Amino acid sequence: MEHAGLVDSHCHLSLDSFVLDLEAVLARAAEAGVSRIVVPGIDLASSRAAVELAAGHAALQAAVGVHPHHAGSWQPGTLDELRDLAQSPGVVAIGEIGLDYVRHLSPPKAQRSVFEAQLDLAGQLGLPVIVHNRQAIDDLLLALTGWSAGLAEGLTDRAGVLHAFSAGADEGLAAIEAGFFLGVAGPITFHNADDRRRITAAFPLDRLLVETDSPYLSPHPHRGQPNEPARVRLIAERLAELVGQTLQDIADATTYNACTLFGWTHGIGHSHLL
Repeated sequence: MEHAGLVDSHCHLSLDSFVLDLEAVLARAAEAGVSRIVVPGIDLASSRAAVELAAGHAALQAAVGVHPHHAGSWQPGTLDELRDLAQSPGVVAIGEIGLDYVRHLSPPKAQRSVFEAQLDLAGQLGLPVIVHNRQAIDDLLLALTGWSAGLAEGLTDRAGVLHAFSAGADEGLAAIEAGFFLGVAGPITFHNADDRRRITAAFPLDRLLVETDSPYLSPHPHRGQPNEPARVRLIAERLAELVGQTLQDIADATTYNACTLFGWTHGIGHSHLL
């Protein structure tokens, strides 16, 4: 197939579900036109694994962080280890970090403390953040807008990404105004997601990324199945339909945006990295 040069900006390849068939997963991604994949951590172990994956595969980049579900695992030495990991080759962001007020696997107060500590770390290191939100958008935006306002000049327009963005139009525009990108994931392909499609189509294309969140959020017609990075093409195709552009237009635009956010040389989408 023609190479589209897509970037899967959020894919959990460091989880155990990918260990046994990683090379096959990457081969299918390449066949689908995926050039580069960002692998975020969710705790120290998965962050270490993401760094190792990035070291072994030129097309993979890592992010390191502690997810709100794992805020209870935070120890006095966690921040120092994240700081060391974040300076490894191939690390392009701090994440996945954020707030989750749905599952309550960690107390909200602990989540906010861990989130703010990692925001501070990202600012110190000059790295963008990959942000998780579930029904916590008010607290999240309060923290993010205050943090982004104090960033160094080179980071103000690429403060981070609200991954798999699921909040409303006003919240999305507020995040964009604060220097963030928005991640577009599998839900825009779901049959019952007309509101999500309407909201997504209203955002400026120059602030959108595409992602799978693999192994989660598999797009239609694979909803309910384990997801993988090759399926970012289905998300990009649906986004192209929504905004009246071609798949290649979407690939070029979202790859350019990923390059801007993660500090890559622009144009990597055509370098056939996978």
